[in-house]
Amino acid sequence: MSGSAAFFEAVKTRRSVYTITSDSTISDDKIQEIVATAVKHAPSSFNTQSSRAVLLLGDEHKKLWDITLNVLKGIVPAEQFPATEQKIQSFAGGHGTVLFFEDQDNVKDLQTRFALYQDRFPVWSEHASAILQYIVWTALEAEGLGASLQHYNPLISAQVLDTWKLPASWVLVSQLVFGKPSAPAGEKTFEPVEGKRFLTFGKQ
Repeated sequence: MSGSAAFFEAVKTRRSVYTITSDSTISDDKIQEIVATAVKHAPSSFNTQSSRAVLLLGDEHKKLWDITLNVLKGIVPAEQFPATEQKIQSFAGGHGTVLFFEDQDNVKDLQTRFALYQDRFPVWSEHASAILQYIVWTALEAEGLGASLQHYNPLISAQVLDTWKLPASWVLVSQLVFGKPSAPAGEKTFEPVEGKRFLTFGKQ
């Protein structure tokens, strides 16, 4: 398999996998390499390179979900909390989490230097983050891991910055929790593509 076929095989097998264990199909060094390579090569508007990532493993991974659970305990109604607790504990039971951020200092710098597009740079920053998240997610699952993307920001944002002593300009975007799958992803259905979600004009 070569060319786009290999690429699309990875695209097709990337799914939201919620049933994971603390085991990993690859070494932590390999996981670190995947995230670092994705951060380096993910594209961004005007090559701003505003995306940031933090890899949490072991006790640091568990610490994140302890923080999340404690925050949610203060706002989720008591009768709904057991289900919330079970969900968060399932994330804590994974192997690790990748935190994705966008550095607003980079965004503001572009807004200053290219005032004509200043209202677009925050949007383009989000595009860059989405691309990075997708690359990491797809690469991890290509290595046999399962992952799901979570969004407990901004509820946990301040504590995350404080706990890991991160710059105040870093805005938390999402949390990709991963581990070895213990059950397959659920069935996925698709809306029609041709003529509805995808159009072609001028084909020869």
